[in-house]
Amino acid sequence: MPERQRHAVDATDEQLHTPDTQALWNESYYLDFVSEDGSVGGYARIGLYPNLGVTWWTAMVVGPARPMVASVSYDLPPSVGTDVSIDADGHSIRCVAGDPLQQMSLRATAPAAIHDDAAAGYHGDAGQPTTLAMDLTWMTDGTPYHYDVTTRYEVPCLVEGELSVGGERIVVRGEGQRDHSWGVRDWWAFGWCWAAVRLDDGTRLHFADIRMPGFPVAFGYVQPPDGAVLPVGTLSVSEVAGREGMPVSGFAAVEPGGIEVAIEPLAFGPLLLTADDGRISRFPRAMARFTAKDGRTGRGWIEWNQPGHEPAGR
Repeated sequence: MPERQRHAVDATDEQLHTPDTQALWNESYYLDFVSEDGSVGGYARIGLYPNLGVTWWTAMVVGPARPMVASVSYDLPPSVGTDVSIDADGHSIRCVAGDPLQQMSLRATAPAAIHDDAAAGYHGDAGQPTTLAMDLTWMTDGTPYHYDVTTRYEVPCLVEGELSVGGERIVVRGEGQRDHSWGVRDWWAFGWCWAAVRLDDGTRLHFADIRMPGFPVAFGYVQPPDGAVLPVGTLSVSEVAGREGMPVSGFAAVEPGGIEVAIEPLAFGPLLLTADDGRISRFPRAMARFTAKDGRTGRGWIEWNQPGHEPAGR
């Protein structure tokens, strides 16, 4: 089967899916962005756990010269209707695929906190209260790509719109990535590294290094400016851990194409994830600079799931 067909995304999958009966069955929409000038970046994730009766809302706005703005709630009620729509506890969240596989909009207002230290969320620091509002649109800039094996797809995008943090208004124009997945999501079972970047020649690079003991798996693509879609065949990712486990640098080698990139995290928006049974996972997610060995550069987002950490303060 041709690669494009094998990894094609069905437009009907933009909508919500019928859950199975497992407690950790989850459906999520993930959306991130980096501004053209690199001064600000952010992400939002809406994680629906219908069998637990809750929705996770995690949103961050960061920048190399900005404090971290975090809006985090793990106990919002389920979404109502066929699109993502939540109104509860001061949160108003709408996520809509207006033109399936071509455009998705997020309009949200939620309580948030400003933190000078990105690791504050690991320790339960309250921060300075504020309000975060997002009115952003992700427009497809490349080919939507469905993973092998699992129910998940990724969409490279351009992003436009506005943010506000308290009284500060921020105009956003840049690039980003969005993904949609549905199935069992156990954050505490194994680690991974995920990244997506747009290089300055227009190449889109996405990779996911799934770190299951004894059974490593790699996903992703290279989408050069000529429109080709090249699935990741082999992948090697490494990082150097820094304070609180947040990496200070990283490196990825991707085939096809012999792509090698140095990774420099620029600003973090991390999370501490605690399971009902007490398991802990740290989740450092960072706006980053990517520099290829041939001199191409770009900005995007990278994340590491780090299960097995002790609770903060122990």
